[in-house]
Amino acid sequence: MAKFATLLLLAAVRLVIALPAYDSLVGLSERDVNDYIARHGVAHIPNPPLPLADGGIKLVNDPAHPFIAAGPNDIRGPCPALNTLASHGYLPRNGVARPDQIVTAVMEGLNLGNDFAKFLVYQAFLMNGNPITNLMSIGMKTPETGPNPPKPAQVGGLSQHGTFEGDTSMTRVDAYFGDQAVFNEDLFQGFIATSAKYGVNGTYDVNAAAELRYQRLQDSIKTNPQLVYTSPRILSAYSEAVFPTIFFVDGRLNNRQLTIDAARHFFDFQMMPADFHRQPAPVNFTMVDPLTKAIFDKHPFTPGVNHGKNNFVLQPKTPALSDFCGIYEDIVLRVIPGQYPRPTGALREAINKNLGFLYTAVKTEHNCAQVFPFGKD
Repeated sequence: MAKFATLLLLAAVRLVIALPAYDSLVGLSERDVNDYIARHGVAHIPNPPLPLADGGIKLVNDPAHPFIAAGPNDIRGPCPALNTLASHGYLPRNGVARPDQIVTAVMEGLNLGNDFAKFLVYQAFLMNGNPITNLMSIGMKTPETGPNPPKPAQVGGLSQHGTFEGDTSMTRVDAYFGDQAVFNEDLFQGFIATSAKYGVNGTYDVNAAAELRYQRLQDSIKTNPQLVYTSPRILSAYSEAVFPTIFFVDGRLNNRQLTIDAARHFFDFQMMPADFHRQPAPVNFTMVDPLTKAIFDKHPFTPGVNHGKNNFVLQPKTPALSDFCGIYEDIVLRVIPGQYPRPTGALREAINKNLGFLYTAVKTEHNCAQVFPFGKD
């Protein structure tokens, strides 16, 4: 562990030395950024980590990973799982990390399966991270991810609205109403009330998840004139509804019933409960897909957007939640080229490499055809 920490520190020092002052690069033209890349290259991009050698149940709130509350300069964002992993040191505590570090963290700390972890992390990174420096913020946009690629790429971190983060969060307000990354107590009280009404013994289970997901959508339709509920947000919206019933439940119980106390720890305190154990086996698509389908089937919907309050206009051409390969293609052929319409040289190579990592995560269990928005090379 000490050797690993030393290597990470040396890598961080090398990165700081290699990059000039971040502020001087903000707003550079595509030509200037390409000149920068020609001089300095892009950061080394490690391959994604392999599956855990020991994927069994394990104490994860342990002495090697003590909880330390985020400091004033530490970044946290809309994902309570990543916030918690950063606060326990599975991720860099400042909230800025490489995608391979995030894959390792979610596998080690929560026991996400390798393919599932890679899909979640690399699609988020391609939409919200920085391919030049191979860094991503788990929250707001920050100069700590280094010089930005040319616009329209935003490199906005996971708090960037409309990609990984989006409307109808269970414990965060829609971006139209304020800071969408901050825990909201009023919404959490709705989480508690829904769990008390629909969940087994007042827990947040799949029944409570289905009702809360539906309630949050209906509330946003009525109140948010700028609601967007289409791909890719629909996939993360249903995933985030299911995750707490799996990953926030102690692996020794493994009953898909999240207590309100444990929910408070993860969502609000960004902290694992005392003596918390991860899931007893790696969790992959084969477990998550049926749960998202069960939630959807209770309250089916067609993707759409609001044109003013309570004016939900259907977008039937948007891939449905059940069309996983369609969502994969939408992300790769529409969303990512929207940020990188003409990548060239080393930047294009970096994006293509990450697109390859993304595809390796979906090809086995979903049998999607690989698509190449920027060519195969």
